[in-house]
Amino acid sequence: MPGTVIVGTQWGDEGKGKITDLLARDASAIVRFQGGNNAGHTIVRDGEEFKFHLIPSGILHEDKYCVIGNGVVVDPRVLLEEIDGLKRAGISVSNLRVSSNAHLIMPYHILLDTAGEIKLGKLSIGTTRRGIGPAYADKALRLGVRVQDMLDEKILRKKIMTALEDKQHVLRELSVRRRKLHKEAEIDEEIPIDDRLDLHSITEEYLSYGHRLEPLITDTALLCWNELDAGNKVIFEGAQAALLDLDHGTYPFVTSSNPIAGAACTGAGVGPTDIQEVVGIVKAYTTRVGAGPFPTELFDDVGKHMSAKGHEFGTTTGRPRRCGWLDLVALKYAVRLNGTSSLAMTKLDVLAGLDTLKVAVRYRSREGAVLNEFPYHQSILHNATPEYVDLPGFGDEITHCRSEEDLPPTARDYVTFISDFVGVPIQLIGVGPGREQVVWIDART
Repeated sequence: MPGTVIVGTQWGDEGKGKITDLLARDASAIVRFQGGNNAGHTIVRDGEEFKFHLIPSGILHEDKYCVIGNGVVVDPRVLLEEIDGLKRAGISVSNLRVSSNAHLIMPYHILLDTAGEIKLGKLSIGTTRRGIGPAYADKALRLGVRVQDMLDEKILRKKIMTALEDKQHVLRELSVRRRKLHKEAEIDEEIPIDDRLDLHSITEEYLSYGHRLEPLITDTALLCWNELDAGNKVIFEGAQAALLDLDHGTYPFVTSSNPIAGAACTGAGVGPTDIQEVVGIVKAYTTRVGAGPFPTELFDDVGKHMSAKGHEFGTTTGRPRRCGWLDLVALKYAVRLNGTSSLAMTKLDVLAGLDTLKVAVRYRSREGAVLNEFPYHQSILHNATPEYVDLPGFGDEITHCRSEEDLPPTARDYVTFISDFVGVPIQLIGVGPGREQVVWIDART
């Protein structure tokens, strides 16, 4: 069976969790391959809502391995809170496995992320302040602490001591800057930043986490190889999305890892030939959380309609999402970047009731040049104006639809136009938040 990668094709929040949960039914393992608890995946099962930040979206399938791969950065406190929440809900986590090579988010990473996000009293990139970026930075600097280190006190203490020595002066400077900005009313929130962090306390805290997580820690790459070699399907689940990719997204307004399909290999420890299918998740319109360019953003009643009907608030931060029309220039770029085999469209139901649906099919630069491809230069993208094609809307609610024939003709035309434009089939459509509220377009039922 093939390895299947599930990736977002916009700026995140496309509903990857629901699609992963659906496709997991014929898989033996679901592997999260990048990101941290800056992600938020929501699944609705039998009317009950589950929100995951670190645990893979297949966890509700108790007969399948759910793997946190080596490419993920793990806050063990958050992971244990999610585990305890699932146990209280009567859901077993005996199928959960954590890579021994995954890197840890440490308390000083969160302090650095929080302080570094404040520049001249204003938010800069718009991070979740969960310590994700500093943890990945330490990984690249070879100052990182890994999951396996929580099982060896001597190594753990030495690594934390080395990292703290490297950061004490930075934390001290950030603390001074924060106090100055707060005193001058440039920031209106108190953000505690200790100049000093206690080596002993951190070591003891993380040893306790390691003790609890030890039964779940393993060689997850080997687990993936064994499942693939046995002919079983393995799903590789990404967080965030292609336009937030560190290399290929709208830099610097991006995440700190690579959410594109190619990163599944490094983030899970499998080879490129193990990946035979890439499913891109696209929302029927476009949203974005935080700062950064957004050519099709709406500030009118249509944008408010999308926000209200789509409940567009971040799962992780609660921040309102910016809403706009579907951007096919960006989607075509993401489809090519990921080598997408098929698309799954979510939240088509949110567009019900709109008389006209617009899709961006090209941009114009500030100088008037026609841009049929996603601009490689950030200055061009920041000033690009979208040009739209108008398509007829559909007035009827579609949350009850379960087959393609149930959809209004204009809703089907909307889906067909998108599929034809980007050159890949749309295999399923989400018409509501429930796991059963989907329309399969191909033969899979």
